[in-house]
Amino acid sequence: MSTSKGTALVTGASSGIGAIYADRLARRGYDLILVARNTARLQEVAKRVTGGSGNVTDIVTADLGTAEGLRRVEALLKANAAITLLVNNAGFGSAAPLLDADVGRMEEMIDLNVKALTRLTYAAVPGFVARGRGAVINISSIVAIAPELLNDVYGASKAYVLAFTQSLKHQLAQKGVQLQAVLPGVTATEFWDVAGVGGHGNLPKEWVMTAEDLVDAALVGFDAGEVVTIPPLQDGTEWEAYENARQAMSSHLSHTTPAPRYRRASAA
Repeated sequence: MSTSKGTALVTGASSGIGAIYADRLARRGYDLILVARNTARLQEVAKRVTGGSGNVTDIVTADLGTAEGLRRVEALLKANAAITLLVNNAGFGSAAPLLDADVGRMEEMIDLNVKALTRLTYAAVPGFVARGRGAVINISSIVAIAPELLNDVYGASKAYVLAFTQSLKHQLAQKGVQLQAVLPGVTATEFWDVAGVGGHGNLPKEWVMTAEDLVDAALVGFDAGEVVTIPPLQDGTEWEAYENARQAMSSHLSHTTPAPRYRRASAA
């Protein structure tokens, strides 16, 4: 029987990346609370990951895109002091351009990818700070820094997740809370069926990473204390250069006068 590291609450845990996180965290000694809409799938994942490990695995059937489902999981995060890790994995995407997309569906995407992730983080972090221990893993996407690749709202929602995580890291650096944003590229999950691409099989094989490899790599980044982990990016110095340039520019973004390029030429 493994020694528990506390309880990890994983959203979107019924399949794909969330189910792999459940498996890997159980192996690491976490008890689990698995959240998703599909009860039968959650039960299958719980049975598979618990096995003979001795870990306690509970399931919560909740649609985080609804007020009722979201409030139920928020209440759990606030009340359960055993929770030491929140994995915000629930979300969905789209490849449809604005002219072909349904705005109602885009609103649902914002509700799940942005609103639910924000409210769950806000529910968990005060307790983590009070106890001096806790971590939040937010699943973003490479479209957070390459928004031209897929749907506009999807890219914007994942850019929010990245910026949200980076800001929280800055706020909570000295409060015992670890923050990580994970930016998957093309991953072999059901995401691509929902996104309207017809499955990852329609994409170049050299782009597609397994969910197992993605999560294992992300956890290596987590163990290393990375704030941003991009498993498919082969040359990590590219991200370092990008981030260093962004931070350097941030000190130049306020000034009393407009830049010369925006000043009107004097009248003759």
